[in-house]
Amino acid sequence: MDLVWVTRANYVRDYKIELTFNNGITGIVDLKNNINSSLFKPLKNKDYFKKFTLDSWTLTWDDKLDFSPEYLYELVIRNKEKTHNAMAFPITEKMMGSHKEAT
Repeated sequence: MDLVWVTRANYVRDYKIELTFNNGITGIVDLKNNINSSLFKPLKNKDYFKKFTLDSWTLTWDDKLDFSPEYLYELVIRNKEKTHNAMAFPITEKMMGSHKEAT
């Protein structure tokens, strides 16, 4: 993987942030399941969570807490793959209608 860093970050809702990376990839990360450790406990407060800043390479909260840009990038890519796979569902009989042969 090439070196990546966050170039833009916008709060969406709950624990979701839309991120843009230096390579042009954009996507949404949901950090809800990533803040359960005692280290990230302060981020459970949504008002505090919303107050992230963007330093020269990633999101940070009061220069004390951050997620590596590589990890955030991986989350964005995984989310895109999940979304893509959910959209590529198989066609079912119900969707095609009934095509019974006459006997």
